[in-house]
Amino acid sequence: MKQPKKEYFSSRFGLLAAAIGMAIGAGNIWRFPRLAGQYGGAFLIPWFLFLFIWSIPLLAAEFAIGKKAKSGVIGSFVAIMGKKYAWMGWFVAFCTTAILFYYSVVTGWSLKYFLLSVSGQLQTLNHEQYWQNYSASVYQPLFFHFISIGLGGFIIYRGITKGVEKFSKIIVPALFVLLVIAAVKALTLPGSEAGVQYFFSIDTAQFSNYKLWLDALSQSAWSTGAGWGLLLTYSIYAREQEPVISNSVLAGLGNNAASIIAGLAIIPTLFALSSVASAQQALQSGNQGLAFIAIPKLFAEMSGGMVFASIFFLALFFAALSSLLSMIELAARILMDFNISRKKSVIFITLLTALAGAPAAVSLTFFDNQDWAWGLGLILSGAFFMTAVLKSGVRNFVSDWLKPQRYQKLFLNIFRILFYFIIPLEFILMMGWWLVQSISWYPETWWNPFEKFSLGTAFFQWAVILVLGLLLNSKFVKALKK
Repeated sequence: MKQPKKEYFSSRFGLLAAAIGMAIGAGNIWRFPRLAGQYGGAFLIPWFLFLFIWSIPLLAAEFAIGKKAKSGVIGSFVAIMGKKYAWMGWFVAFCTTAILFYYSVVTGWSLKYFLLSVSGQLQTLNHEQYWQNYSASVYQPLFFHFISIGLGGFIIYRGITKGVEKFSKIIVPALFVLLVIAAVKALTLPGSEAGVQYFFSIDTAQFSNYKLWLDALSQSAWSTGAGWGLLLTYSIYAREQEPVISNSVLAGLGNNAASIIAGLAIIPTLFALSSVASAQQALQSGNQGLAFIAIPKLFAEMSGGMVFASIFFLALFFAALSSLLSMIELAARILMDFNISRKKSVIFITLLTALAGAPAAVSLTFFDNQDWAWGLGLILSGAFFMTAVLKSGVRNFVSDWLKPQRYQKLFLNIFRILFYFIIPLEFILMMGWWLVQSISWYPETWWNPFEKFSLGTAFFQWAVILVLGLLLNSKFVKALKK
């Protein structure tokens, strides 16, 4: 495989900013507060636990594989597992790229609502009606989808140092500043202490609720980007002296810190400006309902609300865009591994996303279906990374790929426990739960591949991509050798 021109992050801060920006996305700002609001402080304990026994181990595996293989997802799976397993890298790459196709739509939504806030229009709208009309329209969601993917493509087109690193060094700290400002404002609202108490109070009876544990595991898995192949892609550009484990830990902790701050910005605001029952109802209104209906309503009622609505939606836009960049780079890097220049690769992926993301921009039904199918697919992607570690042998992986700077024996024992026992069990429980859930939603038509949230639609789409990957496996390997 002819390697593209070598690029590296110029500093550890630049790499960490990009890695944290990759992890922090819309899910930190709209999904985490919703789940934390559903369970209260009891949610935080398993959520932090799964950071260390699912997310960080898989992030470390990704970082180690990408840093050593110096190849995108497909080439990395070939490097660690052998020529027969390019199809696994293909599935991981396609799964994340399929999410890219509709994630640019989310980025566009947040940009549109930021502009509504800045202009003051958000204060006078009927929020339910506006969101229904906007999401059902064609031209505006398409326009902002195109703007978002165009902006992301432009940044990736400029390369790692001049594009991703330069952007991340500015935007990721700015994102934290915006979240802190929003949290401070929330905490100063009269009545916000009820929300803070609810956010951190622990009802021990909740620990017997298996849904709490599964929601905490899925939030950690999806929010950190573990198993997506994104950190693997960024680690290609890590300098040799970059420590794998500490960088992975910092990326995971940065993600969780942003989630906590976002929770402090949203949950106290809901409790301060509405009744407890209304606040809890808003927190259960779904990701889109919380971000684009419930929160704008509250901002419209508070003093200086449009200023803080602008801060909130700018933070949401920055979070979505920083994750969008890593997805574009993942897809473009695979083409670069096939001996296509960065510029041509980025242009192709940008145009492809503009086209492939259009159905999700104009149809919430299609958007929800893709989010369901490929959000679940990420669990399988994580399992493929687990399989890669097991295939290489945990001892070999720790000594030759992970290369801890100290305490190698300790990390060997930890990774043995995690990858032989804990992570496989987590995969079985998480995948099993979501499959059982989908059958319970559609007990008579769960097999139907055309049902929006059915088991059949997820399995059908996965099967198509897996079969395609198996058929093209040898062609992938040949293309990597050119």
